[in-house]
Amino acid sequence: MQNIKNSEKLSKVPPLTISLEKEGRQILQRSFLKSFLIGRDPECEICIDDPAVSRMHAKVVFKDQRWHIQDLGSSNGTIINNKKIDHFYLGQDTRLRLGALGVWLHITIPDMVDQEKTIIAAASPADYQKHYFSASDDVAPGEHTLMMRKAFSQVQQKQKKKYYLIIGSVILLLMVTGAYAVYQHLAIRKQKALAENIFYNMKALDVEFAKIIINAMATGNIGNQKKIEQFRNQRRQMEQSYNQFIDTLKVYGKGISDKERIILKIARIFGECEINMPDGFVEEVLNYINKWRATGRLERAVRRAHINGYTPKVIETMEAYGLAPQFFYLALQESNYNVNACGPKTRFGIAKGAWQFIPSTGAQYGLRPGPLVDLPKPDDKDDRHHFGRSTLAAARYIKNIYTTEAQASGLLVIASYNWGERRVNELIRSLPENPRERNFWNILTNYKDQIPKQTYDYVFYIFSAAVIGENPRLFGFNFDNPLRLAEK
Repeated sequence: MQNIKNSEKLSKVPPLTISLEKEGRQILQRSFLKSFLIGRDPECEICIDDPAVSRMHAKVVFKDQRWHIQDLGSSNGTIINNKKIDHFYLGQDTRLRLGALGVWLHITIPDMVDQEKTIIAAASPADYQKHYFSASDDVAPGEHTLMMRKAFSQVQQKQKKKYYLIIGSVILLLMVTGAYAVYQHLAIRKQKALAENIFYNMKALDVEFAKIIINAMATGNIGNQKKIEQFRNQRRQMEQSYNQFIDTLKVYGKGISDKERIILKIARIFGECEINMPDGFVEEVLNYINKWRATGRLERAVRRAHINGYTPKVIETMEAYGLAPQFFYLALQESNYNVNACGPKTRFGIAKGAWQFIPSTGAQYGLRPGPLVDLPKPDDKDDRHHFGRSTLAAARYIKNIYTTEAQASGLLVIASYNWGERRVNELIRSLPENPRERNFWNILTNYKDQIPKQTYDYVFYIFSAAVIGENPRLFGFNFDNPLRLAEK
């Protein structure tokens, strides 16, 4: 207690009075201003002739601005508050006994209150805390200290009850909040699972009706045409219900940006469930949007399609086959809507026209090759250069892929169109035959390293172009939605 030691010289010693009591009567009283000894030895300032008292029984000293009594290893001990002590801070009024059956000493310090004030002023908070509130087996507390500790203990008990009540209330609140959060989490997860089921049921319905649509378009059967119209009405109602459910569920969340919202919308349009979109997909789409922004190719191709009247033709043909009008961007990626486009020579022949059919696939869907089939030159006698015919063939080809192996996944259709449906189908067939399992998300998650870079780029360029097309100016492009413009 360094502060006490430094102030010791500046303060005077409070007088201490000690009285010796025997058999209930006072037989000695003396006052001291300095340290003194108690014992049977004649040299002791307080000499007591009693067999219970040791020769050098105890010593009273003034130290650290406090009067102390220290037992000197006596045989019968120094007893205060029914407890043997080795060292004790003396209070304003202290009674002690020399041995369990020995004489009583009554020690008073009239100026103890002033002394306490001096100690409090000089001592540090740590000293004060240690003296009054730290129990010690070798230092017995004085009456004042005991009173302080008792009062502190009572306050502490009240505080503990108060704190326990507060803590209990907080814990209960946390438990209720946690339980509600868990309930909400489970409810949302359950709702998302339900939404996912609705989505893939719609996809399964698409697959079931696809063959009817293809047959009806090929044969012109009136009965099938009526079925198609009924299906389309039911499908629209299901989609509206699904959209309302998604909005109520708030799958998109409050913090989602308008750009991300469009990405999720286009994923749904292309037959992929936005609820279980793979991590990193949104960021990758935004990356390809930046690639489109680095060139004017998208805007030039959109303008060319608009000027030549290609856009409404694509929309009309795709919708007739129950396909998303966003397949408009597939031909844009293939040829920039240049009907005279000719690809490089390959072992499958030369791809030509806006939809870049190779000779065999074009012939399979009713496009007759021209005399320049083996030359990388436009040929006005080649049906692949005829926009109306080639667009119809493209819709039939896309629908065929869409309804068989791809299980209504527009992005798998796009991958197949570029890479060749046979090679893509080898990967697809490794997945269970249902729209829930056969989708681009699973291919991307499980087989990304097996998809050629060209095909990967192809899918993301088309998808990101469709995203841009929903709101070009939002993404920094100087044109309007080409599909909406064509409808006017």
